[in-house]
Amino acid sequence: MKVVGVGAGPGLLTQEAISVLQGADLVYGSDRAIELARPYIRDGCLVHQIEDYRSLRDLPGSAVVLSTGDPMLSGLGYLGGQIVPGISSLQLACARLGVSLLRTVPITFHGRRMEPESVADELRRGRCVFLLTDESTDMAGLCRYLEEGGLSRKIAVLTDLGYPQERIQQGFTCTPLAVPGLSCVMIGDW
Repeated sequence: MKVVGVGAGPGLLTQEAISVLQGADLVYGSDRAIELARPYIRDGCLVHQIEDYRSLRDLPGSAVVLSTGDPMLSGLGYLGGQIVPGISSLQLACARLGVSLLRTVPITFHGRRMEPESVADELRRGRCVFLLTDESTDMAGLCRYLEEGGLSRKIAVLTDLGYPQERIQQGFTCTPLAVPGLSCVMIGDW
């Protein structure tokens, strides 16, 4: 099996990913991933929307599984096989904000319980924290926790990275920004 990162938005597939897609006979992905990869999927290739993520390990070895962004950043890289990287939201956020990837620690709250102390620990180490969030993320609560711990920092909320409607809002943890649904958030000093 090959797990191919299709990038965070349109036009962000690597040449390696495009080559794999052009040679694929069987492709699986979410609606969004298929849409991003569609221009590079050859005629005659069987394309299936993923309906049960637990069954992905049972796919034939010739299958190509699409992962939005990069498979190794909260993606489908856990499936193993050959991993073809994609341009991630982390890479885009760092580029847009001018933050070095070497100073940045990714943490995901998407589909997971928020652990504010993990963010605070990294900020105390002088790192910037890149968060993947969802509608259940209590950003106001996280910012309050950081402020109470003496960790006032810059914050940026990045939505629809890589898309024409991309939006970046910047502020500070003392006045938390609204974080809509699936978003990326950078917290730190940059």
